[in-house]
Amino acid sequence: MSIDVRKASASELGRAIGAGRVDPRDVTEAFLDAIEHHPDATRIYSAVTSDRARAEADAAALRAKQGLRHGPLDGVPLSWKDLFDSAGTETCAGSRLLTGRVPDEDAEVLARASRAGAVCLGKTHMSELAFSGLGLNPMTETPPNIHDPNLVPGGSSSGAATSVAFGLAPAGIGSDTGGSVRIPAAWNDLVGLKTTSGRVSTMGAVPLCEKFDTVGPIARTVEDCAALLAMMDGSKPADLRGVDLKTARFLVLDTYTDDAREAPAKGFAEALDQLGKAGADITHGTVDGIEQAMDLSGILFTSEAYGIWKNLIESEPEKMFDRILDRFRSGAGYAAADYISAWRFLEFLRVGWHQQTAEYDAVLLPTAPILPPDAARLMTDDDYYVTENLLALRNTRVGNLMGLCGLSLPTGTPAAGLMMLGKPGREEALLRVGAAAEAVLS
Repeated sequence: MSIDVRKASASELGRAIGAGRVDPRDVTEAFLDAIEHHPDATRIYSAVTSDRARAEADAAALRAKQGLRHGPLDGVPLSWKDLFDSAGTETCAGSRLLTGRVPDEDAEVLARASRAGAVCLGKTHMSELAFSGLGLNPMTETPPNIHDPNLVPGGSSSGAATSVAFGLAPAGIGSDTGGSVRIPAAWNDLVGLKTTSGRVSTMGAVPLCEKFDTVGPIARTVEDCAALLAMMDGSKPADLRGVDLKTARFLVLDTYTDDAREAPAKGFAEALDQLGKAGADITHGTVDGIEQAMDLSGILFTSEAYGIWKNLIESEPEKMFDRILDRFRSGAGYAAADYISAWRFLEFLRVGWHQQTAEYDAVLLPTAPILPPDAARLMTDDDYYVTENLLALRNTRVGNLMGLCGLSLPTGTPAAGLMMLGKPGREEALLRVGAAAEAVLS
């Protein structure tokens, strides 16, 4: 092969296939072989769909030979978080409650990707029912962090991120309800895109909170995220040519920046310095109403999650990790009237956010104010678990509450990400400014 397949970005592989420099069958076999021989592969992949991958690679190779490729990522393998239905393959969303659940059809987003020529390598482990940002799942598997196998990888799209970080997929597709794409991307030095709610179909995806659930890619580059978004929703990829930061305006949200721990604070500060030297106009401040919005998190997330899962959970609660079970059950105490009132207030607060941030290209803050915690200590130290679990998704949750799109970029400090929050439905604009920032930070 003319390129190092396992280190190449998804877009680089797509271009190599299109130019005839590499055969998609060889690419797929390289990843299947890597998965087969990797010592932690079973901690990352919940299922490997070898037969499907080879059949899809055969079809991609024929299209490439005939000049009939379906898109820039035709023939490129992807991993899929184990909450996206895949026909004939068990889909359990990281929960023993769903053991033996085998869907008859692909999730809409997987079906669309397959029609665009993507090769499905398999399904990746995740936090239980997607309700944790840590990536700790003692009921199924906890994937290893790329920096240290003793650290959690971030969640809930833990396997999606680690499949890429360990060279077992060029890119992974995850979901983000409160930060579940951006946290594992940051903690494994990858790029993660949270899309706006409704931008990419969630039909056929196991839900957590349907009003917040979004689909997003985790990859090596912003270019990959742009291409994957276009593949998943049928749009045109964002034009990333000629980007720079000379006219970019950013607001640093000091509310959730000033208390970051030493390493993420250092990575964020150094990244800001580089963006400023590249010409970006950086303002520090806050947004009125954000604290009130964050105070609504409990009722909005847990009420909906428990409402969706109550009957199944209470039928076999012993099958759940006690801390995740407790989090679901915390939604039982809210009245329907209070839930509706909270949503109405949040929609009011969103208007205020958009008015106060309209002049900026993005709002910036550390993706997480902490580094990935120690997995063993999380299992034995209750206070540590509570503190780290709350902090893990605190910053990312801003984007979900405000209905925004978001992008996490590596800063150069290990496991410390820079998060850019963009306007709803303006992923292409965010990806352009994100590509310019990526060029500076790399």
